[in-house]
Amino acid sequence: MKTLVLGAGAVGGYYGGRLVEAGRDVTFLVRPKRAELMRKNGLKIKGESGDFESKNIQVIEAPEKYYDLVILTCKAWDLDGAMESVSGAVGPDSTVLPLLNGMSHLQKMKDKFGAEKVIGGLCIISSTLDSDGTILHLNDKHGIKYGELSGPATDRINAIDELFKPTNCHSKKSDEIIADMWEKWVMISSLAALTTLFGASIGEIASAPYGEKIADLIYKECLATANAHGFKPSAAFGERLRDKASTLKASMCRDMENGNQIEADQIIGDLVRKAEEKKVPVPYLETVYCNLKVYEARVLR
Repeated sequence: MKTLVLGAGAVGGYYGGRLVEAGRDVTFLVRPKRAELMRKNGLKIKGESGDFESKNIQVIEAPEKYYDLVILTCKAWDLDGAMESVSGAVGPDSTVLPLLNGMSHLQKMKDKFGAEKVIGGLCIISSTLDSDGTILHLNDKHGIKYGELSGPATDRINAIDELFKPTNCHSKKSDEIIADMWEKWVMISSLAALTTLFGASIGEIASAPYGEKIADLIYKECLATANAHGFKPSAAFGERLRDKASTLKASMCRDMENGNQIEADQIIGDLVRKAEEKKVPVPYLETVYCNLKVYEARVLR
């Protein structure tokens, strides 16, 4: 299976690198600056789950042929440009697997490539890029799921599962990928809401007066929104939001600390809209969304 990975950053570089490590036919579509760095230094992964380094990496800056599988790992705010970049790689028999946060990207991708080409996907990983382009895997979590948006696995999902099986990551096909995506959305939205609101780690917030109470209220708003749309994510993650020893922060919080763009609309804003559709009161999420949009306006200025 010829695979194209859009991006070679903390997510695309990690999962694409693990596929390369397993001997799979992988090409990375990246911007010129990243392409130059990869041609010079290759691809490096460092972390608890094992280091990997290779200079035998296929890198392109524009597609010139079709691929069996196209994996998108861009930030949600960069989706339009990403879809345009890979359009030349998506042929009649191609499958497009997005590993983006939230849910709003699915309809945009169906409109662009055709509903039959798009499948659902998600990944759970904490990773970042070092100054030299090395991918730093920050803990032992590196899961990836994929599945048909309509439900049960098909031949192409089974083929993707075979592609990932020998890789050094926790891969799994799913017959309920939309439910899985909702569960991740509840998890990352509650984490992002809490840590961006206070600009602090979970442990710092939980140790402050009313911190645990506020964490619980935010999580319950996220859960209630998912429930109203017919999905029942596990409530277990709520316990992690009250862990006084935790140093965990959402990547969105780290992006704000660095003055970077954030996925305010795709992670929090769209969830608020989903709550409004079902008349679910979410005052804490509304407060968080306002805070994020103020940040975005300040960055633009």
